[in-house]
Amino acid sequence: MANTISVRGCIAGGGPAGLMLGLLLARAGVDVLVLEKHADFLRDFRGDTIHPSTLEVMHELGLLDELLKLPHQKAARMQAQFGDLGLTVADFSTLSTRCGFIAFMPQWDFLNFLAQKATRYPAFRLMMQAEVTGLVEEAGHVVGLRAQTPEGSMEVRAALVVGADGRHSVVREQAGLAIEEFGAPMDVLWFRLSRRAGDPDNPVGRFDAGRIFIMLNRGDYWQCGFVIAKGSLGEIRAQGLPLFRESVAKLAPFAADRVHELQDWEPIKLLTVQVDRLRQWARPGLLCIGDAAHAMSPVGGVGINLAIQDAVATANLLAEPLRAGPVTTEDLRRVQIRREWPTRMTQRVQLAVQNRIIRRVLGSTEPLTPPPALRLLRRFPWLGRIPARLIGIGFRPEHVRTPAA
Repeated sequence: MANTISVRGCIAGGGPAGLMLGLLLARAGVDVLVLEKHADFLRDFRGDTIHPSTLEVMHELGLLDELLKLPHQKAARMQAQFGDLGLTVADFSTLSTRCGFIAFMPQWDFLNFLAQKATRYPAFRLMMQAEVTGLVEEAGHVVGLRAQTPEGSMEVRAALVVGADGRHSVVREQAGLAIEEFGAPMDVLWFRLSRRAGDPDNPVGRFDAGRIFIMLNRGDYWQCGFVIAKGSLGEIRAQGLPLFRESVAKLAPFAADRVHELQDWEPIKLLTVQVDRLRQWARPGLLCIGDAAHAMSPVGGVGINLAIQDAVATANLLAEPLRAGPVTTEDLRRVQIRREWPTRMTQRVQLAVQNRIIRRVLGSTEPLTPPPALRLLRRFPWLGRIPARLIGIGFRPEHVRTPAA
């Protein structure tokens, strides 16, 4: 017989959205349980960026100074090389925020930090190795979920179930929520190369005919993203690893003496890019946020920060209803109304970059001509404040409004 427990809020997924929402609700005195299917957070995350908008939230919670004591690298600017044109794409030091930089921090460190701070509140519980398998419904209303743990099956009854379990969300699938797909012209191969003294400090982006290459400073190594045309991995592997290493060396000449570190294909991981959005984020008793509600393109690296913003808005809007009594469908709709516009606008910008720049670059065989927007950035560097704002803060940034119980 399944073990049954009852809470006010049950969150599926211990990622950035789930843990931040759990922390904020517990801080406001709401009894909340977060279920994470893995045994720990030590997984090969693709996005380890903490943007100024998220750092501002951490400041509002009084946690910023302690967070920044963890190992991280700061990037005040994003640099790019487009053909023969080198320029600063975004200058975060111009932002009117507490931190004028992006912090590159292993996501497992960030998640452990959030979990540690959340456990200070008696209303917070985190259960690891608890994999959500289905929803509990009564008369069309979601009243809980089922999960499998090492001790057996369990059933959680909750006034609100939140799906924060990523772009392959079980909660979203089980709820039958319709998804709008937007497509993407690319996938990304992720791997590491060692970093040495004298290497650049800021993130590096290189756009060349048929190739795009991104390098993120992770202290003693580079996190590298080799952007490829969607579905072309088989062709690239058939051409052989030596040719792949040669391509990397051409795109990052300063690291050419390190490409031999790629001895086989095993450490080169494929990130399949998808961009989508739920038409409706909620059903009675259930809400999806973060990647479960909207899978973002890697353009700008803003997915984690959109998830954090969703969590802050959800706590601001639902903490009081969860404390006071039943959560209505109208309460849940307010979350989508609040967060759908910034999500749409962000995806619109990402899709424009994908279709007008990335698709063109990947399909090119001739030397690249920089698009007009990049030529303007080179001529008028102060225009870098616009992409800095879009990437670092985004549309409609959220601020913590929930009280500390």
